[in-house]
Amino acid sequence: MQREERTDVFYYVGIDVGTSSVRAALVDQLGTVVDQAEHLIQIWEPQPDHYEQSSDDIWAACCLVTKQIVKHIKPETIRGLGFDATCSLVVLDKQVQPLAVNTEGDHKRNVIMWMDHRAGNQVSFINHTKHKVLSFVGGVMSAEMQPPKLLWLKENLKHECWNKAGLFFDLPDFLTWKATGSTTRSFCTLVCKWTYSLDTGWDDSFWTEIGLEDIIEERYVKIGNQVASPGSSIGNCLSSEAAKDLGLPEGLSVAASLIDAHAGGLGVIGASLKGYGLPCEDQPITSRMALICGTSSCHMGVSEKPLFVPGVWGPYYSAMIPGFWLNEGGQSATGKLIDHVVQGHTAFMELQKKANARGQHIYTYLNNHLYQIKKSGPVGFLAADLHVWPDFHGNRSPLADLSMKGMVVGLNLSKNLDDLAIIYLATLQAIALGTRHILETMQTAGHHIGTLFLCGGLSKNHLFVQMHADITGLPVVLSKEVESVLVGAAILGACASGDFTSIQVG
Repeated sequence: MQREERTDVFYYVGIDVGTSSVRAALVDQLGTVVDQAEHLIQIWEPQPDHYEQSSDDIWAACCLVTKQIVKHIKPETIRGLGFDATCSLVVLDKQVQPLAVNTEGDHKRNVIMWMDHRAGNQVSFINHTKHKVLSFVGGVMSAEMQPPKLLWLKENLKHECWNKAGLFFDLPDFLTWKATGSTTRSFCTLVCKWTYSLDTGWDDSFWTEIGLEDIIEERYVKIGNQVASPGSSIGNCLSSEAAKDLGLPEGLSVAASLIDAHAGGLGVIGASLKGYGLPCEDQPITSRMALICGTSSCHMGVSEKPLFVPGVWGPYYSAMIPGFWLNEGGQSATGKLIDHVVQGHTAFMELQKKANARGQHIYTYLNNHLYQIKKSGPVGFLAADLHVWPDFHGNRSPLADLSMKGMVVGLNLSKNLDDLAIIYLATLQAIALGTRHILETMQTAGHHIGTLFLCGGLSKNHLFVQMHADITGLPVVLSKEVESVLVGAAILGACASGDFTSIQVG
């Protein structure tokens, strides 16, 4: 960021709504996380491939964690607020109250989560139209985007939900609405998940062709007809009600939001490499890929010109870094896949017991255990005869096939802790191989990526990081400030405050 000179210490609040928790950070003008807090949020899985949350629960968690980090800070030193969140769909009725997205009619559950794959049939229908807007999502729409979810609601809950709906929000935009009362949307969310174009706006023909022509009514009021650049100030600023809820000063500058992965990319991809003697020190930002790895993984690469990559989302103009085109690859299940494989193994209880006895996290224990059982050669060779195909929740990129399933090859009758450690290792390798597949596809389309910049929860797992370095053959950079997603959210608030002139890579 470019910043105007100041001698006083000012703070910015970044709120990150992830898949399973809400986090808030207090960040100073140097980009240092001074304090942070986290609170879990509830997930409902009423049937396979259906994942739901509560917008009330999410907002309550936002308020709780924000109050925790600012309780000892002078209000006048807090200058801006930024939000990021998963690209989940929030549904409100015409009285702007939560509206059920489920057959049970439970209005508390009014959020269809990003990882919800209920709209598989709707995705197939939309993709068969071959509409021109699909060229900006890698040629194939994903069930994790919003148009198929909207179509599912109309086809399955027309009277219970669709006809009663007043507003549909991407979760990041719902949060800025709660904070300000403004329905202004971020063009990050609308461009990346809703088919909005910065040049032409909404395409009436697309919504008509897929059977959602009623969305066009009143100039798209239900899905957004006012759009703002991420980091720009939402005109209403922080309302008195939201200020009381969050423990922040009324009138605080609130920024147009980002999707969580894009906030992570913003927080890490521009990191300075000066003085470390790395070969990538003087390479342009277009040579970098930001890999945001948590419950799922997102692979962010930017270019000066639009690059169309089959099976990879984008190109999106200025969706993350102003002035650059973004391509976004991804894996729908990474951290979730690792947990699924490890926790489902017969030896998991033994692992928990031994890790607890040593006061270690289970993955720290597994990493150490792998190094203990290897006899010679790199630890990766332990899984030479065991292979995992990681698409347990479909393939997001570059195959873009929702119907794909996972597979494990090379199992035997043994089921001890060594076997658990090795299948864990094989899962890490499978995820890294998926990253290499995305990387090679992007390279073929014209990207020139030479360095990986990792952030997110899995970037704290040294074996996960090492497997990515080994399998891609690229150097991996980890930010000194490990909470890059929170820093990215705070950057938005800093720009909205006016203390920084713009979001720029320094």
